[in-house]
Amino acid sequence: MSMINYASREINCKIVFYGPGLGGKTTNLEYVYGKVSPSTRGKLISLATETERTLFFDFLPVDLGTIRGFRTRFHLYTVPGQVYYNASRKLILKGVDGVVFVADSQAERAEANLESMQNLYDNMAAYGYDLTRMPFVIQYNKRDLPNAAPLEELQTMLNPGWEITDPTRMRPMADPFRPGEYLVNQLPTGEWVERVPYFEAVAVTGDGVFDTLKAVSKLVLKTLA
Repeated sequence: MSMINYASREINCKIVFYGPGLGGKTTNLEYVYGKVSPSTRGKLISLATETERTLFFDFLPVDLGTIRGFRTRFHLYTVPGQVYYNASRKLILKGVDGVVFVADSQAERAEANLESMQNLYDNMAAYGYDLTRMPFVIQYNKRDLPNAAPLEELQTMLNPGWEITDPTRMRPMADPFRPGEYLVNQLPTGEWVERVPYFEAVAVTGDGVFDTLKAVSKLVLKTLA
């Protein structure tokens, strides 16, 4: 998990962008890298596979403040989308502090989205990580395309929620990022469920990219505080 550098008085956190191949993970990171100040970012490292790239860079956001006098440096990673690179996917998840799942909104990519989401849960469980108890957000990318699936359909498929069994948490909890919506609510059948925050995006133009990053960053900072 997060590592503390006492010499530089920084807390280093790792955020991984996960999702199916060609869904927009790389585009997200490239957009962020191009917009953050060169003085606060590290080198953009690209590891090429046959069909896509795995990217990494770190940056120090100046607008998120400090935690007990320590600044927070975020290390952003993407994972290879293809199933046959699963060993690399799993390795990149080691020590993760927050996860962004980048879903491809195109209707014909439904199976790839589901496969990648299940793979994420499996790989997290292999490390003993509980994805339901750590900073995790979903980004529905490519919302501008004519074949984009309805948002409600994507939510039902990828963000149905998990059942809450702790009675102390069985109460409505508003979504801080989407006014009027709830992260925790009660189903008509009586069960209480919790969903993760979600964002719509068009990564190629930058729409929703920083909203997604700021949300997962704030959730990571909340766990550190």
